[in-house]
Amino acid sequence: MPELPEVEVTRRKLAPSLVGRRIAKVHTTRTSYFFLTPPARLARELPGAKLVSLSRIGKYLLVGLDDGRRLLLHLGMSGQLFTGGASSVRLLSASKRASLSPEAQTRFRPDAHTHLRLEFDDGGPELLFRDVRKFGKVRLLAKGASDPRLDRLGVDALEVTGARLFAATRGRRVAVKSVLLAQDVIAGVGNIYADEALFAAGIRPRRPAGRLTRSECDALARAIRKVLLRSIETGGSSISDYLAPDGADGAYQDERRVYARGGEPCLVCGTPIRRIVIGARSSHFCPRCQH
Repeated sequence: MPELPEVEVTRRKLAPSLVGRRIAKVHTTRTSYFFLTPPARLARELPGAKLVSLSRIGKYLLVGLDDGRRLLLHLGMSGQLFTGGASSVRLLSASKRASLSPEAQTRFRPDAHTHLRLEFDDGGPELLFRDVRKFGKVRLLAKGASDPRLDRLGVDALEVTGARLFAATRGRRVAVKSVLLAQDVIAGVGNIYADEALFAAGIRPRRPAGRLTRSECDALARAIRKVLLRSIETGGSSISDYLAPDGADGAYQDERRVYARGGEPCLVCGTPIRRIVIGARSSHFCPRCQH
């Protein structure tokens, strides 16, 4: 699932090419759980609207329109948001990847998984939202309206502090990893960066959250911010489906210390990285560096 860094990279790369443009036509697939607003309504009401802002809250993107409405977007598990002309093997199905040579894997053409496509009146590159698994979400919000998903979010992960984390963990017996994944506590952290931040802070993922000291919470908050900012700087993690709006891969996956490295030697001490399951999610840690 794209986490805060991938969504923020998407926002930063899309904003210059989208803000100020006016929608001319909307193409959608048929009604499904991908659409929180019926696709026919999007096709009817979006043309003519001018895009005036692109912001992020946790893992959500909000496209501000000139009449005060907002378009809420969430990439779900495998969503890809990109501009026309983007080229990447990640935009091809497994069968197409196997049948085409790298030279033939050129410009993407909308397929059955391209659920939203916006054309603009300047004739420039389109905006496409592709999602094979359809766990992504699109909703058109009326002027002044919010969404329960946004209202439930906790502090943005880039703004988390040790004091907030300490307060949020008091009296909680659940694993600290589970607290980091709770979007109503910290918005934007997912499995990858929870593992990486816990390693950087020297804390095991299964530690009861309520037993963390204030100094450990301070260290963990710093680690969260540092890891996320570094991932943004490197373009995010392209481990599975994620790609930037221009088709480029991220590079943070090459800097992972523990995530998805079970059995491999710790890059600090050489001890094999352990993989365990917490709350039905895989977790990775170094049994020597983390306590």
